[in-house]
Amino acid sequence: MLDVRRLRVLREVSLRGSFSAAAEALAYSQSAVSQQIAALEREAGTRLVERHGRGVRLTDAGQALVRRADAILAELAAADAELAAIAGLRGGRVRVSTFASAAAALLPAAVAAFRAGHPEVQVELSLVEATDEAVDGVRAGRTDLALLAQPVDQPPSELVETHRLLEDPMLVVLPGGHPLARRRALALADLAGEPWVLGGGPACSDRDTILRACHAAGFEPRVAVAFPTDDYNATQGMVAAGAGITLLPRLALTVARDDLAMRPLAGAGVSRLVVAAVRRGDQAAATLAMLEVVREWGRRLSGS
Repeated sequence: MLDVRRLRVLREVSLRGSFSAAAEALAYSQSAVSQQIAALEREAGTRLVERHGRGVRLTDAGQALVRRADAILAELAAADAELAAIAGLRGGRVRVSTFASAAAALLPAAVAAFRAGHPEVQVELSLVEATDEAVDGVRAGRTDLALLAQPVDQPPSELVETHRLLEDPMLVVLPGGHPLARRRALALADLAGEPWVLGGGPACSDRDTILRACHAAGFEPRVAVAFPTDDYNATQGMVAAGAGITLLPRLALTVARDDLAMRPLAGAGVSRLVVAAVRRGDQAAATLAMLEVVREWGRRLSGS
């Protein structure tokens, strides 16, 4: 019989693309991951992983096994959650993934409120910026609830159910002495000729929202400084130094520098939607309790 723990290791190898990355994600040594995969191959009676450049890739048999592993691991997670629900939230855990600005502006108060009501339930937090990765974590049962930032018009995933928390408007961020800072509000077209400081990689939802809005306004932003990650403090620092202008979500500006100017966009503006995602049909008591808490704090932040 196949070992479920080894299936989880195989799935992480598939997701991360190397033994070393899987080992880091699982808090294992690289040799332990290699040994687990070798043992699983003996149990399966076939090769599951093969070397590919500096990483590894799954064989056809490995890919087939991972597809089955998703369902198996999700069912085991559901069993764990059901036991916690039966215990009446007198134990267990709830695993929450979040993106950076929600981790700073929304989640602390929500976690404190949850802990006040359910002190014996352990809360496990992780930072996941890429929306696709966060959704995959919920779908596969690695995460119970994920906070996501996505474009307002992005359709919901069929794999999870999402619950609207708040609409987070993008603000124009300028150096304090910039000529455009004299205006009370700006049109996106006013920024077409400006150099831009743009954070996030290709999978970043903020970057995608900004680029889509600029394209809709008829221009391609001239990126002067690009960051591979959403480091809002670094972005603010670059703008303050005069490297360019940018758009940042309001949640990311709860602690803003005093040498910057923040201006709203005129008209409908540009916003991202902050949602909480859970597995469709998840009835785990801890998940539902955390969902209700983050919805309440989302309402408070949005003033509704």
